[in-house]
Amino acid sequence: MSDRGRSQLPPVRKSLGQHFLNDRRILARIVDALAPEHDETVVEIGAGRGALTELLRERAGRVVAIEYDRKLAELLRQRYADDAKMRIVEADVLATDLGLLAGGPYALVGNVPYYITTPILFHALRRPRAHRAVFLVQREVATRMSAAPGSKDYGALSVNLQALADVETVFRIPAGAFTPPPKVDSAVVRVIPRGTPVIATEEEQGFRELVQAAFGMRRKQMRRVLRELLPMSAENAEGILRSAGIEPDVRPEVLTPQQFAALFRTLGV
Repeated sequence: MSDRGRSQLPPVRKSLGQHFLNDRRILARIVDALAPEHDETVVEIGAGRGALTELLRERAGRVVAIEYDRKLAELLRQRYADDAKMRIVEADVLATDLGLLAGGPYALVGNVPYYITTPILFHALRRPRAHRAVFLVQREVATRMSAAPGSKDYGALSVNLQALADVETVFRIPAGAFTPPPKVDSAVVRVIPRGTPVIATEEEQGFRELVQAAFGMRRKQMRRVLRELLPMSAENAEGILRSAGIEPDVRPEVLTPQQFAALFRTLGV
């Protein structure tokens, strides 16, 4: 972009966590990670100044770009006013039905604002889900998303995401690649919904609450966790855990999503 073009851009809004990625090589790698088909609809979260949007337009059949910043949304509407394959939506992504917006099967991509990353991730996993998604997130969050049971980064976010999808960190991006640079490095994560999720749709909310509560006591043994969550004797807690295939003296941080699902169903909560 020319200096004149940059001078015409709206100012950065720090309150919205705006950090713009302009490195075309890195942007191309993000699109490669998503691998859009020529006849596919792609929904983009946080289109910003449109650097990634333009590469998506070149490879996807249709692009629905969501942008909350009014001035940036208007800039994109003007840029693509005569392009039938482009739709610019000025909206809060958390108040948007992504599946309805896509109008059918879709892929999802986004540079997710760091201050609302977790709500956006779970919002993106509501049905109807994208058949694959690629997110640019804070590196620390990417590590937690894909962490294995028993590792120091494994927690409630890991369990709740991995119960619904396979999560893979694709590559890292240094802070200096952004304007303005954030205080932390970033990473690109690919999320592919499981063909058979660990939990059913109607179980998701209760499962999430159980996992969150358990990791609020991550250093306690599971028998103690159960006794604090649901008043019961140590004997009853141990019986429930063994029925779910869980040893009473293990801690939440070693349980797989499948084990949490078994516990959830055994409890019948």
